[in-house]
Amino acid sequence: MKTYSPKPEDANREWFIVDATDKILGRLATEITTRLRGKHKPEFAPHMDMGDFIVVINAEKIKVTGQKLDKKMYYKHSNHPGGLKEKTLREMLDKKPENVITAAVKGMLPKNRLAAQLLKKLKVYAGSEHPHAAQAPKTLDI
Repeated sequence: MKTYSPKPEDANREWFIVDATDKILGRLATEITTRLRGKHKPEFAPHMDMGDFIVVINAEKIKVTGQKLDKKMYYKHSNHPGGLKEKTLREMLDKKPENVITAAVKGMLPKNRLAAQLLKKLKVYAGSEHPHAAQAPKTLDI
């Protein structure tokens, strides 16, 4: 018996659309990460991109538990002394709700070059409109 190793042409990628309305942020992000990596497929290989494309709509309507809206912080540094900026989850949802889901998914991906490639397959939109109708995405219930 030989061990099966998938080739790049073996990857059959599909498009899925996820409605984030009233979904818990972390639980949504874990399911998206699984689909992006392709771990739900029998031909999964950790060194290859075998996952699907995911379109997330209504990112502004996600839910979090507890007091995370005011206590969860997002940090950014300008690489200058004293250049640490911080925002709460509530501020992030007001300004760029797409970045909240993207940051949650990015934190769950492996820290290597493959993660950048996988993140390009994640499309997040604050409202219910998206420009990917031509790909005929299937609805994914989470």
